[in-house]
Amino acid sequence: MSFLAKKTAKTVAIVPVADGAFGTWLKKLDPKTRAWVDASGFTGAAGSFLLLPNGQGAISRVIFGVGADDSVYTYADLPARLPKNAGGYYIAQKMTAERATAVALGWALGCYQFTRYKSGKKKEFVQLAWPENADKKAVTVTVDAIFRARDLINTPAADLGPDELEAAARKLAREHKAAITVTAGDAAMRKNFPTVYAVGQGSPRPPRVIDIRWGNPKNPKVTLVGKGIIFDTGGLNMKPGSAMELMKKDMGGGALAMSLGAMIMAHNLPVRVRVIVPVAENCVDGKSFRMSDVVKTRKGITVEIGNTDAEGRLVLCDGIAAACDDKPDLLMDFGTLTGHARAALGPDLPNMFCNDDAMAEALLAASKRVQDPMWRMPLWAPYLEAMSSKIADIRNDGGHAGAITCALYLQQFVDKGIKWVHIDYSGWNFGSRPGRPEGGEVMGLRAHFEFIRTKFGKKNR
Repeated sequence: MSFLAKKTAKTVAIVPVADGAFGTWLKKLDPKTRAWVDASGFTGAAGSFLLLPNGQGAISRVIFGVGADDSVYTYADLPARLPKNAGGYYIAQKMTAERATAVALGWALGCYQFTRYKSGKKKEFVQLAWPENADKKAVTVTVDAIFRARDLINTPAADLGPDELEAAARKLAREHKAAITVTAGDAAMRKNFPTVYAVGQGSPRPPRVIDIRWGNPKNPKVTLVGKGIIFDTGGLNMKPGSAMELMKKDMGGGALAMSLGAMIMAHNLPVRVRVIVPVAENCVDGKSFRMSDVVKTRKGITVEIGNTDAEGRLVLCDGIAAACDDKPDLLMDFGTLTGHARAALGPDLPNMFCNDDAMAEALLAASKRVQDPMWRMPLWAPYLEAMSSKIADIRNDGGHAGAITCALYLQQFVDKGIKWVHIDYSGWNFGSRPGRPEGGEVMGLRAHFEFIRTKFGKKNR
């Protein structure tokens, strides 16, 4: 992040001008400054800025058009665009604590860069003095969680295999003094994770299940399950090259679950949180699972494999079954699961499915509060018929509404009485926007934390 502890005499003011207020603001200027603004052609358009000089040729102020929608990302482009200034900048506007925190968060998100494989110097960002009433801890924890997840998703599978994802999970557990167990390789079969093992058995890098536990067991139990497919070739139903290109992001559900767990632990919310990440690489060799195979899942439900490229729901169904063992008060699962989800809502809006109307409404309300949108989709039970099997309890494919049928498949593994949320999201920014560079992304992370904080935690972010 790029912040100064406080403003000084050398810190330059950023003066925000809202949409529709430019004319009023202009009239208040002295004649010389007004003439400078007129000569520049500056109109206060959203995202544009104008540097006002002082008598010595340095910058005296920055006039910045914030537009009508003053969002989290309003200031996110400025760290990379403003000229270097030794004293940094500050926002010359009184703000509520909520707005100040959002502004600081947007500024910090604008400073992300993934440079692991880049030669040369990193880009330098200009600094902002912390807004006076911003929640520094909330911003720091959120940015750390988002950057952690982005780095994981952006790392190619050659350098982020099951071993490396496990190492990242162990590091997270150490940071927060959490317990962690990992069930890897043949032990996955012995410990009853058969679908995780089936998906990963074609890879020389053994599959595994990561299980992190933190908090007082007497507190409400929140369990997060994240899909950890570190690369998805599609298996024997192999993807074409164009569809395989971004499959390093197929562990985005696991990255989201781990980062959400990190936020919960960092804020010391009064919950018992459990993070389960089933990890596998869906490869092709003589051991790969096949179409028409029947796998008996952890829950005992038998699954006919209709498509080896529908592997995400297979690893998640064992993770969900394990999550139900200790009857959580809230169960959430996350995955970069179906192209149908992106076809339905585009890459920015996660598809949210939920078996409890009140909880779904609370999650949507939380997403609006923190400007981290998602959309509820239906658990339309009649579509379950499309996954019927003649030789097993269910197939892992079928039907046209792929995001819905995937959710319905996973619902079969959720014990009755457990409140459950399922998120199907893209995990990738397909173009660069302020604070959201092209590459790995964890859409919905802030919304999920706000929902959990509001439902179970203290009244602070």
